[in-house]
Amino acid sequence: MKRKLISALVGITMVATMAVGCSSPSNDSQKTTETKLNVKAEKVDTQKVFVSPKWVQSVIDGNQPESKNYTILEVSWGTYKDSPTYTKGHLPGALHVDTSSVESEPIWNISDPKVVEKGMLDLGVTKDKTVILYGTDISAVSRVAYAYLWAGVDNVKVLDGGLDAWKKAGYQTETKVEKATPAKDFGTTVPAHPEYWMSIEQVQDKLKNDQNFRLVSIRSKDEFDGKTSGYTYIDRAGEPKGAVWGHAGSNPYNMEDYTHKDGTVITAEEMEKLWSDSDINKNNELSFYCGTGWRASVPWLIAYDAGWDKMTVYDGGWNEWQMHNNLPVQVGDPNSGNCEYTTVGKLPTNKAAK
Repeated sequence: MKRKLISALVGITMVATMAVGCSSPSNDSQKTTETKLNVKAEKVDTQKVFVSPKWVQSVIDGNQPESKNYTILEVSWGTYKDSPTYTKGHLPGALHVDTSSVESEPIWNISDPKVVEKGMLDLGVTKDKTVILYGTDISAVSRVAYAYLWAGVDNVKVLDGGLDAWKKAGYQTETKVEKATPAKDFGTTVPAHPEYWMSIEQVQDKLKNDQNFRLVSIRSKDEFDGKTSGYTYIDRAGEPKGAVWGHAGSNPYNMEDYTHKDGTVITAEEMEKLWSDSDINKNNELSFYCGTGWRASVPWLIAYDAGWDKMTVYDGGWNEWQMHNNLPVQVGDPNSGNCEYTTVGKLPTNKAAK
């Protein structure tokens, strides 16, 4: 999709070189020494995605034996030069990853498996490496996290609260542009988990034939009501017929409903409460979608983190749906009693975001 130290040090601070991912962190222009904080944190399960700054620092300090083989990636669209934060200060040793390494035009679906695999290998990412992702946009970070889990990375983590949480915890940042050491063998066939992904044909079949299936729209209310497509490059507005609203944020580039004020994501229990105004629960088979896949990845990750099953991402989202003139759509919230049912080809083409 285009857009396209620690507060009180305990013990003795040791001078050391911290090996992160495929490269060693360099001195930041704001400091004169490399420091090892020797932070310790409890082990977290492989399936747990969202982790604290303390846990990430404990990995950097070598105090998570199961995650000694790791890499840290800052996520945003474009190159590191396009990132709003990378050159101003990133986590020690962090590489930059472009969201375009996992998705492609015109639909902005997950790219061909070989393309995704090459993008990971170029960054030194393999199946058995602990990958720690962070950024300023939870949707972008979640998009890459979802793609890596789909591809087959066993242990994917997301720094809960992103860079702001890291800084608030008092941990150091660096400004050196890190260079990856590419890997040669990912370690398994990509995708290792095709069951995490749902096609437009599968969605159509499920909506017709599976009463337990819920197609969950992770979009703003104005998008769900058909007032706007949400995107400058999508002219039609509406939703696939049968979709239910799962909330999101005030516009396509925000996820306020899924994050706390401090930027950390809500829990699975809080997510269920968020859905109390819709016919959705964790016992349904849920497929999340949005415009082009970013926002839909957030609830999917929360569900994955909580151990829920029967969860997928309908990757094509509204962007793909509105490319097919014969597909059924709803314009308006069915729960409001003011909802029009029609087909894509009959929709007005003046609903692009201004």
